[in-house]
Amino acid sequence: MSAVRPLRLMAETPEDLPVLSAALQDAAGQLGDFSYEPRARRFTLALNRFRWEGPARGRGERVRAALQIGSVLGVRAQRLKQGAPDAVVNLLAITFEPGEAPGGALELAFSGGGALRLDVECVDVILADVSRPWRAARRPGHPDRPGGDQEEAPS
Repeated sequence: MSAVRPLRLMAETPEDLPVLSAALQDAAGQLGDFSYEPRARRFTLALNRFRWEGPARGRGERVRAALQIGSVLGVRAQRLKQGAPDAVVNLLAITFEPGEAPGGALELAFSGGGALRLDVECVDVILADVSRPWRAARRPGHPDRPGGDQEEAPS
């Protein structure tokens, strides 16, 4: 295992999101590990993140990571299996669509066309690695990018 320190990132503006999105590209998660708390205005996800910043040799590493999105006013899902907590999704990107400043919508795009749209009062996102890294079963890849396949389900 590598000695790279756990990743801790915060996004408070739309300009902060591309770095956070890149760190989460190809993160695998189960829908049962996604939680919306309307009273707290918080959406949380637990994911197995591929450590793009980790060692480039071989298959690379994964780490359990938590993503917390605050100031959430509402959540809509598109093409995600409702009522299927064991369903595995792969996060591709997080983007921001501006609305009435400083608010707007965060969109979490998943492979297969699934998406979550979170209406937010402002950008308030925290990403933290919460486990030690482990060797990945394979390196993530995309049809237009050689190098591997989508990753396994979280453990």
